[in-house]
Amino acid sequence: MYKPVIMSALLMAFPAFVSAQPLDELARVEVVPGWRTGEGQHMAGLRVTLEPGWKTYWRAPGDGGIPPQFSFQGSDNIAAVAPHWPVPQVFRQNGLSSIGYHDSVVFPLTVYGEDPDAQMRIAGSLFIGVCEEICIPVNLSFDALLPIEGERDPAITAALVNRPLTAEEANVGSVTCAVEPISDGLSVTATIDAPQIDAQEFVVVEAGDANVWVSEADTSRDGNMLSATVDMVHDSGTAFALDRSQLRITVLGGNQAIDIQGCSAG
Repeated sequence: MYKPVIMSALLMAFPAFVSAQPLDELARVEVVPGWRTGEGQHMAGLRVTLEPGWKTYWRAPGDGGIPPQFSFQGSDNIAAVAPHWPVPQVFRQNGLSSIGYHDSVVFPLTVYGEDPDAQMRIAGSLFIGVCEEICIPVNLSFDALLPIEGERDPAITAALVNRPLTAEEANVGSVTCAVEPISDGLSVTATIDAPQIDAQEFVVVEAGDANVWVSEADTSRDGNMLSATVDMVHDSGTAFALDRSQLRITVLGGNQAIDIQGCSAG
């Protein structure tokens, strides 16, 4: 379910932002050392603490947001790391919707060691956007040892519990995606047979391809049937093939979420 980040940096281009105050006053990161699991992996975490009233973004941040980028270059005895994403909130401001966390968030990390019986050192950086009235890109460095005999940490455990439900856990039935061509890409309508989780539901559709832009979903519900329509445009401006099995659909509502992997032809 969670895609590991192999030991390489991710580079993306973002629009210009304005800095209002020293960056180290806006956001801080610390490693939560965590514990070694029974399978030989290590469960750690990155705690991001923001100035009161500031927010940062989720995996799919919405228009104008910056998705977090994890780099683990500089680590020792670590082959790969899989971040986990706690349930985010939807923020609406100036006619735009964004998705993320306010004040603080702990990102749990499943750490895969090259030698799971030896001590691991986790080092690298976390590139995030932090926003209040303005948005500022911040690159936060971290470096810590992960103890072989670490203890379970309540902050990591709480963040793991605060995860989206799987489709099975949420009693989701059929999920279909109808695809139609538009002038510059595709229109995709996902129809989801699922119980309503909140009076106001927000649906996020991810294409499974970082080169494909996806619009905010136009969402409606009729009984147990939830419908979400998005436009998808490839950044090359050319036609592209859509793999329905790679689509990721997240239904957000209240403090809950449902994570749906793939859909069938509509």
